[in-house]
Amino acid sequence: MRRSEPTAELISISDPALAGYFNVTPNFSGVVVGEASALAVSAFYRGVMLIATTFAGLPLKTYRDTTDGQRQRMTSWLDDPGGVPGQTPFEWKETSILHLLLHGDCFLKHVYTQGGALIGSVPIHPQAVTVEWEKDQAGRFTGRKLYRFTSDDGRPRVLTEADLTQVMGPSLDGLRGLSLLGVARNSLGTTIAGDRAAARMFRDGPLISGLVTPEDELEPDEFETVQDGLNRSVGGLENAGKIALVSKKLNFTPWTMSAEDAQFLQSRQFQIQEIARWTGVPASLLMDPGAVSTWGTGVEIQNRGLARFTLSGWTGRFEQRLSRTLSDPMFCEFEYAGLERPTPEQEIDLLIKQVQGGILTANEARRVRNLPPIEGGDQLRTGGPAPATAPPAIQPAQEVPA
Repeated sequence: MRRSEPTAELISISDPALAGYFNVTPNFSGVVVGEASALAVSAFYRGVMLIATTFAGLPLKTYRDTTDGQRQRMTSWLDDPGGVPGQTPFEWKETSILHLLLHGDCFLKHVYTQGGALIGSVPIHPQAVTVEWEKDQAGRFTGRKLYRFTSDDGRPRVLTEADLTQVMGPSLDGLRGLSLLGVARNSLGTTIAGDRAAARMFRDGPLISGLVTPEDELEPDEFETVQDGLNRSVGGLENAGKIALVSKKLNFTPWTMSAEDAQFLQSRQFQIQEIARWTGVPASLLMDPGAVSTWGTGVEIQNRGLARFTLSGWTGRFEQRLSRTLSDPMFCEFEYAGLERPTPEQEIDLLIKQVQGGILTANEARRVRNLPPIEGGDQLRTGGPAPATAPPAIQPAQEVPA
């Protein structure tokens, strides 16, 4: 009996299962939404990069709680987390937050010394990692996770939480975070479709100012002559304010924008507001000309709002997860002082009050302003101004004997 050859399971490229395998989910517009297509939208790129670059610019510092209730600055692998793979701290933080923003997860593969000390980590693209719950030999869940991916040498690898840190975004199952490209695929798909429709309109659509219809029938050789004459007599800035004279009876019909075209432009403008809602970035920072002007004090308020309501949610996830890679009682924090720095006038006034109130020394205040120290400036002023001394009591005059 002849054995049947094993047949490979074939999947059509139009099968939704294949799109789901590559993390490309369908949407109402029918446009594929991925990293390249989504970041090609100017407003989305601006919003994502504004968060990523601001996040990467925040210093990530390590501290330790002391026994007297103070905190002490410490050194750790987070001072140069991407130094081993060759990334600067800014690049490492930018890549990590982009993975978390776009795909809902950030996977950091640990790098150890031969002695077992953690000295860095390598960000792995979220689409290259499969996460599953670990099971024991009896098939029961252990509560830990397993991370499967293919290494650079082509070999499949399985890592545990001891070898890889997962910074997870908002999640519904605790296994994977929600991908922004996935949950916003309908809005982003509509925006991408609008950009493509606009490009086709400029490429294939009529871009003329109007139509001219002669009342009398023209000969074939007269069409070009009449058109050239009209362009010379009515077109261009040199003909502004002139009276055009034509020798034919011509009817001119302006080619104006229809109501449908106007609504199309309004819908494209509305997509900026949609992206602002998805990313949490104010529309004015997305260069929306229709947004309310926020110059002056509004800029400072928006910066504080961006830090409090948008950035803090992302930095908090990294702080709590990366602190688990440090030995107790060490922890890490992002420093917002530079982002929330006031104007020079406000900063100087605040530093003077802090020095006078005994919060900072004079040299500490000068260091904030990048000024050299002064002699005697390391002494902390304690208490308020010295109380005024009471004047000496007036003694009654004594009689002098004659």
